Amino acid sequence: MAMQSYPYIWNYLPLVLQVLVALGMAGGMVGASYLVGRHKNSRTKLGPYECGMDPIGDARGRFSVRFYLVAMLFILFDVEAVFMLPWAVIFKKLPAITGQAMFGFWEMFVYIAFVAVGLFYVWKKGVFDWSNDKGDL
Repeated sequence: MAMQSYPYIWNYLPLVLQVLVALGMAGGMVGASYLVGRHKNSRTKLGPYECGMDPIGDARGRFSVRFYLVAMLFILFDVEAVFMLPWAVIFKKLPAITGQAMFGFWEMFVYIAFVAVGLFYVWKKGVFDWSNDKGDL
C-alpha cells in the first residue's frame, strides 16, 4: 500500500473544524436568544442596578490607590504559589537531579527570602494600613 502524502496544514483541519463549530454554536445561541426573547424596555430595566436599591449619586466612585496595591500584591503571591507547587512536587527527586542533597531546599529558601523582603517592604510602607486612608498614598 502506498501511503498518500498530504500537505502538513491538513493536520490542523480537525482543530479548525472544532473552532468553527464552537463559533457557530455560540453565534447561533446568541442569535436565537435575540430572536426568541422579549424586548420590552422600561425605565426600571434601563436603569443601573445597585443591589436592589435606587441608584444615588455618580456610579463612577473613586477607589483608593491602596486597593490596587493590595490587588497587585495578591497577584504577586498567587504567582509565588504557582512557582512553589512544581518545586514541592519534585522536591524528593531534586538531589538525584542536581547531584547535591540540599540544593532544592536552599534554592526555595532564597526564593522565599526574596518574597519575604518584598512583603516586609510593603508592610513598612504602610500599604496594609487602611486606618488613615484618604484615597491616596
